[in-house]
Amino acid sequence: MFLHLGSDTVVALKDVISINDFKSFRSSVNREFIQKMRAKKKVIDVSENQPKSLIVTKYKIYLSAISSVTLKKRADTIFDNDGAF
Repeated sequence: MFLHLGSDTVVALKDVISINDFKSFRSSVNREFIQKMRAKKKVIDVSENQPKSLIVTKYKIYLSAISSVTLKKRADTIFDNDGAF
């Protein structure tokens, strides 16, 4: 199953490690993590520079304009409908 992050971007739900509120992800350790991932070209901004959530996957980090609460609801709906999880 896939999770839609906005701007025609989807990620495999099995690859999602965490879905975070962008505002709460601003500690110095987290900022350093994002900077290092940006340097490795592993941050994809699909939020048009207005991120509300930060999605960490096995391979990349995504910044989305969709709230973390909405993304979690979408993920939960997928799990509920699939029945496999």
